[in-house]
Amino acid sequence: MPPWAWRRAFPQTTLDAIEATIRMSETRHGGEIRFAIENRLPGILAWRGMSGRERAIEMFSNLRVWDTEHNSGVLIYLLLADHDIEIVADRGIAARVDPAAWEAVAQTMEAAFRQGKFERGALAGIEQIGALLAGHFPPSGQNPDELANRPVIVPRGHK
Repeated sequence: MPPWAWRRAFPQTTLDAIEATIRMSETRHGGEIRFAIENRLPGILAWRGMSGRERAIEMFSNLRVWDTEHNSGVLIYLLLADHDIEIVADRGIAARVDPAAWEAVAQTMEAAFRQGKFERGALAGIEQIGALLAGHFPPSGQNPDELANRPVIVPRGHK
């Protein structure tokens, strides 16, 4: 997969829409959402047999999604080459939300992505995660924006 492939599925307007949807979502709950896109696994990681889930957990750490005051960060990780969506929730929210709920969000996104509807799938996933967070982490008086809302494109070869 060429290093620019993500741009076809996620042009600037889609990245802007994702950022705006995350920002709006975070006004309705005390959680933090990050969205990461990676074209493909770096060769050495693929050769070692790293799964999309393992890579998502690694990105969760690298992007410091765990570093929120209430342990309520959620990472949406897309491995574009494999059409794999992984949702990793910090311990504060993972303890309260059934893993099947995260899987349902991922399936919604994957269904839209299979139809080439990347923006629709991404926004639907963010909205569903926002609803889960609102149910378990309603906003408090202080609701700082602890993580960047802009989707991150994982650089080629990033370990």
